[in-house]
Amino acid sequence: MTTAAGAGSQRTDLAARASMLLVTVVWGLNWPAGRLALQDLSPWALRVVSFGCAAAVLMAVARRQGVSLRIEGRRQRLDLAIAGLLNTGGFGILAAFAQLGTSTSRTAICAYTMPIWATALACLFLGERLDRRRIVALLLGIAGLGVLMQPLMAGGLPSGVIFALGSAVSWAAGTVWLKRARIQGHPIAIAAWQLVAGTAAVTLGFLLDGADMGDGLHLLPALGLAYNTLIGSALAYLLWFQAVARLPASVAGLGTLLVPAVGVVASVLLLGERPAATDLAGFALISLAALAALAPATLPSRFRSRP
Repeated sequence: MTTAAGAGSQRTDLAARASMLLVTVVWGLNWPAGRLALQDLSPWALRVVSFGCAAAVLMAVARRQGVSLRIEGRRQRLDLAIAGLLNTGGFGILAAFAQLGTSTSRTAICAYTMPIWATALACLFLGERLDRRRIVALLLGIAGLGVLMQPLMAGGLPSGVIFALGSAVSWAAGTVWLKRARIQGHPIAIAAWQLVAGTAAVTLGFLLDGADMGDGLHLLPALGLAYNTLIGSALAYLLWFQAVARLPASVAGLGTLLVPAVGVVASVLLLGERPAATDLAGFALISLAALAALAPATLPSRFRSRP
C-alpha cells in the first residue's frame, strides 16, 4: 500500500525527471538559436546580452524567493569567480566562436566531450583514480575525436573545431575547480554569480575587441537572441539546479547526454545542416565515452553477480 509520503516522493521525483528532460531539450535547441543570433551579432555581443540578462533574471528570482545570494569567505568568492570564468565565460565565448568556424552540430558534438576532459582533469588535480571504466571512456573519446577529425585534417583542422574543444576543456576545468572548492551557498546563488563572472569577462573582451551591437536585429536573429537569453540561459539554469537538487548526480549527468543529440537534430531541421557519416560516427563514440565517464562506478545490488 502506497503511503501519502511515498506518493508525494514519487511525484517529486517524476517532476524532477521531467525538469531534467525539459532542460536537455532547451539546451539542445539553444545551439541553433545561438547560431541564428550570430547572423547579426558578434560572439562577444551575444554573450554580453545573454549572460548579463540571465544573471539579472536569476538574481531577481532569488530575491523573489527569499534566497540569499551571499557567499561567505573571500577564498570561496574567488573560487566561484574563477569557476564562473571557466564554466560560463570561457565555455560560452569559445562555443560562440566555434559556431562561426564550423557547423553547429559539430560544435555541439565537440563541446559535449566535456565529461571526458573532466575525467582526465579530476585524475590530475583531484587525485581521482583512473579505473577501468574511466580508461574505457577516455579511449572511446579519443576514438570518437579521431573519427570526427580525420576527414577534416586534409584541408587543415577548422578553427571552429579547435574552439569547440576549447569550450569543452574550459567547461570541464570549471566543473573540476568548483568541485575542488566546495562552494557553500544556494544553487541559484552559485549559478547567478558564475554568470556575473562570465558577463564581466565577455564584457571586457567586447570592449577590447572593439565590437559593437550591430546595426539592428532582423527577426530570426532577434528570436534566437531572445531564446538564448531567457529560455536557454535563465530558465534552463533554474530548471537544471532544481533537478540537480532532487535527483542523484549520476542521473542528472547522464541526462545531459541528450543535449548534443537534440542539438544535432535541431540543427538539421532548423538550419538545414547535413552531418557527414563521420560526424555521426564520432558523435556515437563520444556519447558512449561520456556515458562511460558519467556512469556510476558500481552497479546497484540487484545487478551484481551472485556469488
